[in-house]
Amino acid sequence: MSDVSQPVAHPPVTDWVNDFDHTDPQWTDDPFPIWDEMRAASPVVHTERFLGCYMPTTYEAVRAIANDTEHFSSRRIIVRDVRPEISRNAAPPITSDPPAHKPAKQLLLPPFTPDAMKKLEPRMRAICNELIDGFIADGKVDAAARYSKYIPVQAIAHMLGIPESDSDLFINWIHMILELGIKDQSKLLQASEEMTAYFSAHIEERKAKPTDDLISYLMNATDKEGNPLEDSHVLGSLRLLLIAGIDTTWSAIGSSLWHLARTPADRERLIAEPALIPTAVEELLRAYSPVTMAREVVKETTVSGCPVKAGNMVLLSFPAANRDPKMFPDADKVVIDRRENRHAAFGLGIHRCVGSNLARMEMQVALEEWLKRIPDFRLDPAGTVTWSQGTVRGPRQLPFLLGKAM
Repeated sequence: MSDVSQPVAHPPVTDWVNDFDHTDPQWTDDPFPIWDEMRAASPVVHTERFLGCYMPTTYEAVRAIANDTEHFSSRRIIVRDVRPEISRNAAPPITSDPPAHKPAKQLLLPPFTPDAMKKLEPRMRAICNELIDGFIADGKVDAAARYSKYIPVQAIAHMLGIPESDSDLFINWIHMILELGIKDQSKLLQASEEMTAYFSAHIEERKAKPTDDLISYLMNATDKEGNPLEDSHVLGSLRLLLIAGIDTTWSAIGSSLWHLARTPADRERLIAEPALIPTAVEELLRAYSPVTMAREVVKETTVSGCPVKAGNMVLLSFPAANRDPKMFPDADKVVIDRRENRHAAFGLGIHRCVGSNLARMEMQVALEEWLKRIPDFRLDPAGTVTWSQGTVRGPRQLPFLLGKAM
């Protein structure tokens, strides 16, 4: 294992097909032409970086890997420069393989049903309006920093029964785990330790005084033998809900607002036809899918005719699959009334996202409340849009001018 204290320096990419790097600034800023180039070359490409990593470039190849739990393990779900030891309850069910996966996932489904989301919706609308109240009079805003970031953070805090005022703590941990931690193992460990200490304290509190929230729900749950879950399993699931439930949706809401700021025709149509918003949300999820997962090759196989060797990682790019023209006509265009849209934004196979109903509801509410109150907005030419690097892609700075252009 490499020294955890030394971040790895990555030289710039000059050959995307044979030496890709999803943390390269060029990929961060605009990955779409890169994926087109890779897809034209091969359904599966490889890099020696990250101790050896494949990437499927077509929808078909992504689907094949996502559905193949015999050759591809989910025990590691982020492509990093090191391969640390694996903990059994890292973040179930996302890091679980069969047969442990199914019971771990079934435990998490009841709190995320469409009916449960309907109950949460009024609080979501209130959160969006409270955030808008904070900046609407200023005439300009960084919509990533002041709006899209806080919607999922406050929603998940509300569900877990932890203080919404701790939002900045959660945001910092996510930044350390999903961005800084790819190249700097010490940041990853620091965030994991802080998060474990935070949730352990909440678990201890609820042992003394149970509450009606998601933490108590997990503490009261049992495994398939009827035994209470170990604290490590509860902690792993809480880590998963926090990490998977925040950055992903914050990025999807931000990308959607970025698109609408740059595409007045789509914005005006959604204001005129608000009933179209759910369909538009599916298309925005397809076009700007935030999440790239990973798998580890545990047994040699072939994918779309390409040999894949054990010991390598796989960058499982659902966003690249969603831009495959063989699967989606006009794949590079955002068609907000696209009817046939079997996108992979929430993943494919057994690991399809547990929180997809929550993410959809948050996106719809965030766009509805914003467009009701801020029908006119555009990118601020004096500012810069920046995007996050690595596993989850979304705008981190999103400077807007609000109101009609003068």
